[in-house]
Amino acid sequence: MIDNSYKWYPVYTKSRAEKKAYQELQKKNITCYLPLRRELRQWSDRKKWVEEPLFKSYVFVHISSKEYPEVLMTQGISRFVYFSGKIASMPQKQIEDLKLLLANGDDLEIIEHEIEPGERVLVNAGPFKGMIAELISIKNKRSLVLKLEALGYAIHINTSMAYIEPLA
Repeated sequence: MIDNSYKWYPVYTKSRAEKKAYQELQKKNITCYLPLRRELRQWSDRKKWVEEPLFKSYVFVHISSKEYPEVLMTQGISRFVYFSGKIASMPQKQIEDLKLLLANGDDLEIIEHEIEPGERVLVNAGPFKGMIAELISIKNKRSLVLKLEALGYAIHINTSMAYIEPLA
C-alpha cells in the first residue's frame, strides 16, 4: 500500500555534498531542510566564518512515498536512511525543535562518539593536541577532568568534547 501522507525523512548524501544536494532538491520543488551552523575556520593566512552542515552527510526531505524515486534521482543524494528494514521517518516536531535550537544562536556541538569516565582518550585538537589521558569526569561539554598518564596527575581543562576521541 502506498502512503500518500507527507513525512520528514532523513536521507544520506554523498560525502561533502550536503549543500549541493539541498540546492538540487530545491530546484525540483521538494521541501527539504539542511540544518547549518556557523563555525570559525582557521587557514594559514586568515580566519573566516563558514556555514557547515550540523549533521555530516544528511539532508531532510518532506515528501510522500510516491516521491521516493525523485529524491533518489537527485544529484548528491546517496540513499534513504533505514531503521528496522523500513525507510526511517521523523516527527514534524523534531524538525521544528531543531529549527528552533538553531535559530536560538547557541553554539551547538555534535559529538559522534560516546565517551564514558574511565576511558582512555586522545585529545586531537586545541592546545592539548596529542595528549593521551584517562577521562575522569565531564563537568559540562566544554569542561573535562583528565588524568595525565605520564604524570599521574588529574587536570581540569576547558576543551570541547568534540576534540577528544576514545582510544581503542
